[in-house]
Amino acid sequence: MRAPDLDRILGSMLKTYRGISDLNFTVGHPLQVEDFGELKPVYIDPPIDRLTPYQTEHLALTLMQGNRRLMRDFAVEGSCDCSYTLNNEARFRVNIFRQRGHFGIVMRRLEASVPSLQSLDLPPIFEEIAREKRGLVLVTGATGSGKTTTLAALINEINQTQPVHIVTLEDPIEFVHSPARATLNQRELGSDFKSYPEGLRAALRQAPKVILVGEMRDRPTVEVALTAAETGHLVVSTLHTVDAGQSINRICGLFSLGEEKQLRLRLADSIRYIVSQRLAPKVGGGRQLLTEIMGHNLRTRETIALGENEARNFYDIIEASAPFGWCTFDQSILRQYELGAISEDTANLFASKKGRVSRGIDLIQKARGIENETDTGLRLDLPVNAFR
Repeated sequence: MRAPDLDRILGSMLKTYRGISDLNFTVGHPLQVEDFGELKPVYIDPPIDRLTPYQTEHLALTLMQGNRRLMRDFAVEGSCDCSYTLNNEARFRVNIFRQRGHFGIVMRRLEASVPSLQSLDLPPIFEEIAREKRGLVLVTGATGSGKTTTLAALINEINQTQPVHIVTLEDPIEFVHSPARATLNQRELGSDFKSYPEGLRAALRQAPKVILVGEMRDRPTVEVALTAAETGHLVVSTLHTVDAGQSINRICGLFSLGEEKQLRLRLADSIRYIVSQRLAPKVGGGRQLLTEIMGHNLRTRETIALGENEARNFYDIIEASAPFGWCTFDQSILRQYELGAISEDTANLFASKKGRVSRGIDLIQKARGIENETDTGLRLDLPVNAFR
């Protein structure tokens, strides 16, 4: 398959729905797109009712563009990552993988422009996060929860406001930042550096003030990232975890039990913010961002160092720190429900503690009822002399 043929297919798929985030190519299925979180079939001209192994293989090889590293990664590890640009229409993050002896492809659509904190409607506390000078900032969540987009907005805020050197280590580069007040060097795994630990070690010799690490996926990466955070750099990265507590446990799980106590002390001193994200169905279509935001204070440092128990846990600490801009998922859910962005069913489905969310919904509904009663009054449609 030639690149123009692939571009025609991709262009046709992108025109089918307005909320497309992913393109899916799986043997035995038609072409598919993910529209606002829902996988839908796509039929183009000429039609492809079911992809054959031959077709998916040719699609994959066209995307690899003869890159030997990608072919080696696919052959040895069973998958590879790359990027692809469709003329001036779109850019994609591509994962090509082996499934049941066949090729499979998922292409994540990337935004053409770099997002800002304002365009994403992120809470004001993100401006404070961008002003941090050292330490570790983690953005966590499941795959497809918008972690990379949030990190791009955070780096963009630093780029627009601070004259510093920023080094990014990405797999692959998803948002290309234009220089503003900052100087940015964006490096891609495979073509610019061999592994995250090696890239991080090299970054420490490149005099950056801010280092972005695409993902803290293994122990060596965590070790170097912590060292960078402890030596006066601001390190921002992602984890595939659902909340603050699980993020700490995931990092500790990469080390032995004998190292956990010292590691917790290092994390307590280094972590500045943990932002966890979920995307929920939005009323009227689309998806609504829900966030849990935890900063650093004496209580969080103690809980990270000693671990959670009945007397201390991250949920209660975050909930009590709402005046400082922190919030639990449940507080975020109730705020979006009150604004009418999500439904009651969605609020209950995504709740961390369903009892608290149910009580909060009841209070919101009661307040709305009182407001309606005050606005309209209660009247009986009866004659004036009905009670005489």
